Amino acid sequence: MNAAERAAWLRDELHRHNRLYYVDNAPEISDTEYDRLLRELSDLETAHPELLTPDSPTQTVGVAPVAAFGEVRHRVPMLSLDNAFDEAELQAFDQRVRRFLAQDEPVRYVVELKLDGVSLSLTYEDGLLTQAATRGDGTTGEMVTANARTVRGVPLRLAGAAPGLIEIRGEVLMTRADFARLNDEKLARGETPFVNPRNAASGGLRQLDSRLTRERRLRFFGYTFGAIEGPAVPEDQGARLAWLREMGVPVAAHAEECPDIEAVIQAIARVQAQRPDLPFDIDGVVIKVADGALRERLGDTARGPRWAIAYKFPAEQAMTRMHAITWQVGRTGLVVPVAELDPIYVGGVTISRATLHNPSELRRKDVRVGDTVIVQRAGDVIPEVVGPVLERRPEGTEPVPVPTECPVCGTPLLYGEGDILLRCSNKRACPAQLLAGIIHFVSRGAMDIAGLGEKQIQFFLDKGWISDIPSLYELGRHREAMVNEPGLGQQSVDNILAAIEESKTRPLSRVIIGLGIRFVGEKTSIDLATAFGNLDALAVADEARLQAVPDIGERTAAEIVTWFADDENQTLLERLKAHVNPTLADLEPLGDQFAGQTVVFTGKLETMTREEAEAYVRRHGGTPAGSVSKKTNLVVYGPGAGSKLAKAEQLGVPLMTEAEFCEQYRPLESP
Repeated sequence: MNAAERAAWLRDELHRHNRLYYVDNAPEISDTEYDRLLRELSDLETAHPELLTPDSPTQTVGVAPVAAFGEVRHRVPMLSLDNAFDEAELQAFDQRVRRFLAQDEPVRYVVELKLDGVSLSLTYEDGLLTQAATRGDGTTGEMVTANARTVRGVPLRLAGAAPGLIEIRGEVLMTRADFARLNDEKLARGETPFVNPRNAASGGLRQLDSRLTRERRLRFFGYTFGAIEGPAVPEDQGARLAWLREMGVPVAAHAEECPDIEAVIQAIARVQAQRPDLPFDIDGVVIKVADGALRERLGDTARGPRWAIAYKFPAEQAMTRMHAITWQVGRTGLVVPVAELDPIYVGGVTISRATLHNPSELRRKDVRVGDTVIVQRAGDVIPEVVGPVLERRPEGTEPVPVPTECPVCGTPLLYGEGDILLRCSNKRACPAQLLAGIIHFVSRGAMDIAGLGEKQIQFFLDKGWISDIPSLYELGRHREAMVNEPGLGQQSVDNILAAIEESKTRPLSRVIIGLGIRFVGEKTSIDLATAFGNLDALAVADEARLQAVPDIGERTAAEIVTWFADDENQTLLERLKAHVNPTLADLEPLGDQFAGQTVVFTGKLETMTREEAEAYVRRHGGTPAGSVSKKTNLVVYGPGAGSKLAKAEQLGVPLMTEAEFCEQYRPLESP
């Protein structure tokens, strides 16, 4: 056997073993033997470069970094799915399907795992992988072909008689075992671990150096098709998944056919029970009409297919030991009990701390140090303690005492707001409130001073270089001492000072946010900046004048008046005004295309933040609103849009996807 014949045999053999491992789950050889064959092929291609082919398994090792990702327009849009959160919403989905079809027509469904990863579209021409792209906004994604080649389970060439052109859609994810291994390695190097497998997978797929992508040990599972030129696609969903497997594409093992929606509900319960034992994270299931002919009749809406819906699981729970309770002091003086836990993996995140909200909740739940507690991520985001497992409570435990003094500064604590919330009244001298207030002031949503994180601020406070918010603008006096501090250095110090200098001309609304007045968020700060135009006018406004501003109620107006009436706040404000010269740039009109119109944004926006979108509408003469009514002129929606979108459809309000909005109204000027 000559070199060319040996290389061809090795390529075929390695492709066969890849299929056995990733598709059939029936490996015939060890990883060591596989690596030996791969190394032999690599050596042959090095000695005979003319033998290298685009589909060679050696091309999965990664290539040198690229400068940036190019854009890819999907031949067929990658649409989003509507969400269901309970049985009633599943029944409503079934009724919508049946209303569109004949009521007595049988409808079969398929229940598939909703993998918690990153969507990927693979394009094959004459069986060879030619392009890989992220979902992006559903219409245009980023080209990540070199990185996709390193993802396990992505075939470089399809098996059998593949179509002339086919887009295979699926999900890239990281198994829990590989996630744990990756974080162990990062911790060993003194690096910050990843929050969850999805973030690690998403970041891995978008590495500029595909060799780094390969190190993440990502996996690909296919679940559908985009554009196809060639043979007809199998009608039935089960047959479609089988066809993917025949072409050498891995498919997640669970896909259960159900004769009706009642069987779907039972299947969901079975998946939920199996969820903790799966090797990867899922956040729900996808329910699809099984019959392809019925799908064609049902068709799509602008946002997604009528024949499919995603059922999102409720917050995942787990049990762990609570070894302590600490009391955390926030920037407004609020003192909150926090459970310190033995680390536990819940809902895709390792949790070691969880909120108990307030003393009233602590007493109601009666969790005690040493208890085994049930932990969940509220909305799959905020970790919280649900309650204790009483049958596992150790003997001799006592209820947790509520402190009477601030755990940081020792000031007597006060109850407020119905004797539920506990506060430290030492607004100026409490170190915890001071630190939290400065962190809030420099945050991205407020003055956006880059390079100043919690550790740096605490360090500067400990050194005496800053003492409050205005003193940030006098930090330059300590430049020489800062440069000589280990871990800072000249470039780092210059960057921090430049960022502070740049913040002096931030928009007025950002300055108002930075003051940290209770109940004053981004929208309220913009409303205040629009109504008053400067800090002096705002500072002397009474409650009646404040309540005349749209959407500012009695409680918010009272807090604003109280804040500006405080003598220490007035002193802080005068010192701050000596350094900061806020602009009204975020309020200046840029056009009138939304003049007199009310626009509502709902669902997840993927190419801009909600604040950016609303600011754009506001600066073009419109009014962004938080609810839908007959007076609403336009609703712009993204993935996960729920009741607001349904109400807009019911009222006949014009609708746009985020992609359609951006296409019609771009460029989105910076607010």
